[in-house]
Amino acid sequence: MIVTLDDSLLQIEPTFKIGIIHYTKIVVSPSPQMLKGRLQLFQEQLFFEMEEKKVTEFNGIKEWRALWKKFGADPNRYRHSTEALYRRIAKQNYITPMHSAVDLNNFFSLQYEIPMGIYDFHKIQGDITISLGTEDSQYAGLNGRENVLKNIIALHDTAGAFGSPFVDSIRTAVTKDTTEAIQVVFLRPSISQEEGEKLLHSIGDMFHQIHGGEVNSILLSNEYKEWRN
Repeated sequence: MIVTLDDSLLQIEPTFKIGIIHYTKIVVSPSPQMLKGRLQLFQEQLFFEMEEKKVTEFNGIKEWRALWKKFGADPNRYRHSTEALYRRIAKQNYITPMHSAVDLNNFFSLQYEIPMGIYDFHKIQGDITISLGTEDSQYAGLNGRENVLKNIIALHDTAGAFGSPFVDSIRTAVTKDTTEAIQVVFLRPSISQEEGEKLLHSIGDMFHQIHGGEVNSILLSNEYKEWRN
């Protein structure tokens, strides 16, 4: 598989960076109590913090809203997934555990204040291109709606769009049957190359502790736009 970061994004934001983590031989299961407890506790802490602090004042949320607008999308109409999670928590509408892969992905997203996606490797068709979405970039999403990703960062394979920092598709969703996955970490542009790589290793290590298997990661940027895996 080849993963390519398209120039359509880099021309608008030259410091744009994205992390790709490839997991093989993993076992997805109901979340262990440790993960459920940490996810619940973190949400409760965020709820109390947001009684004094607006969602848009969190650095990661703020930076991604600015990036959203820079790419031409309305951050108030199409909120990136992390902001949507924070707004749920502000209403005490806490995330319901699903399974270990999704729950850990949500925990990372909340902790680092960045959108993240995780996809079943075997449901992806061909190579992946990460580019600015058009009116043709659309799919049935996990939000129960048909989503059009115009001016929103989108992941495409040969069958079409399948993921974004807005909402992911049903087609490539990870389930308890998934044994190989691609995790996409939508990093803040302000993060350095070194900090980004450390973050990817940290995420990969914790995912490995729960799911086993093997981990391989890469950070794509203006300096390194393609990964052949």
